Amino acid sequence: MPANYVLIREITTNAPTTSVTFANIPQTGYTDLKIVMSVRVARTGTLADSIGYRFNNSTTGYSQVVSYGNGSSTPSSFTLSTFTPAGETWGRLDGGTINTADTTANTFTSIDMYIPNYTSSSNKSFTLDLASENNATTAYIEANAGLWSDNSAITSISFRDNNLGALVAGCTFSLYGIAALGSTPVNIPKASGGDIITNDGTYWIHTFLSSGVFIPNQALTCDVLAVAGGGGGGSFGGGGAGGFRTATGFSLPSSAFYAVTVGAGGSSSTSGSNSILHTITSAGGGAGGDYSNTTMNGTAGGSGGGGGSRTGGGLAGTGGAGNTPSTSPSQGNNGGLGDNTGSGAGGGAGGGAGGVGGPFTGAFNSSTATGGTGGVGTANSYSGSSVNYAGGGGGAGYNTAGTASFGGGAGGRGLGSISPTAGTVNTGGGGGGGYANTGATGGSGIVIVRYTMA
Repeated sequence: MPANYVLIREITTNAPTTSVTFANIPQTGYTDLKIVMSVRVARTGTLADSIGYRFNNSTTGYSQVVSYGNGSSTPSSFTLSTFTPAGETWGRLDGGTINTADTTANTFTSIDMYIPNYTSSSNKSFTLDLASENNATTAYIEANAGLWSDNSAITSISFRDNNLGALVAGCTFSLYGIAALGSTPVNIPKASGGDIITNDGTYWIHTFLSSGVFIPNQALTCDVLAVAGGGGGGSFGGGGAGGFRTATGFSLPSSAFYAVTVGAGGSSSTSGSNSILHTITSAGGGAGGDYSNTTMNGTAGGSGGGGGSRTGGGLAGTGGAGNTPSTSPSQGNNGGLGDNTGSGAGGGAGGGAGGVGGPFTGAFNSSTATGGTGGVGTANSYSGSSVNYAGGGGGAGYNTAGTASFGGGAGGRGLGSISPTAGTVNTGGGGGGGYANTGATGGSGIVIVRYTMA
């Protein structure tokens, strides 16, 4: 690839999502932009959807002409109009030939969009090439020419499904900057790797939502956030949050490949998995305790799982120990005590990065029978904005389910048979405890590496 052609940011959808946005696009160092996309949407209808686009979140000034063919009929040309999904006006990027849920599994539409002179004070033109296929049973190619009638420099670009569907997991959006020939680009990332590469004007930020490889192009001094997968809730106790660890001034030599592991959340009564970057390991959250004579205690982990209760009552399950194995500063806290009233009415909550899990309170068949409150997590801004991570899962309660925050899932409730909720993905939140049945899954972890742009 030419030296003046630089990957600025890359976004991979780790789960179905409505839209993606490239924000804070650099305004110096490049003349043109190129965006390479691989997209598929969840809506039904074979090759019958369309992608919307916006520059600077503007709702006006979009016009486009498309020429397309499928190899069997006469090629067609027409003018594209804007779309208004959910009452929002978006430009229409293509002629309605995007791969959908009704096309062959794992087939994606390829789109290549080129925007010259994106910082100029004149209207912005762009060109687009598109290819969609359905295992050779149906295929389309498009050549598009578009215009945004606005003299503002382009600072952000957004894409979404235009028919209120979702971009499926596995879509990729890669933004490249192209510097004038013979010039040296500025604002170049000093490493590769991560599901999302962005910057906030001060730091380059590589976010790993799934396991991958981080490759520095030069020796780096980084800040690192590593949150492990949250523990699964038990059949009473809430799951413990995944271990939460940060490092500042962390040295990573160049010319090396650093495997990055993003821990998965644990399933019911199962601990979460570790998140790892080089010498930094955050331990998976401990599983919640069960309604059982043998597995009523919460499991130790980054944060410990909440305790359950002995079958038939009579003995409370203890909360699992947090900060296991021990780190300094501590990566998490202990889980809470399960029902100790002898009635088997609920469980304790999982510990969080910022606080211990709450104990079960009250008694069976009482309006006070309440599952433990999930241990509070910790906020971190390495992603470019403050995000809450590593909250413990709430314990189950006969009358009142234990609540949770910071990515933890709420517990279940016996009265009315309310199911527990899962920990939030990529937060390391613990799963909620079930009421004498299946607990909820813990949230997956996350790894973020940032370093200065200067």
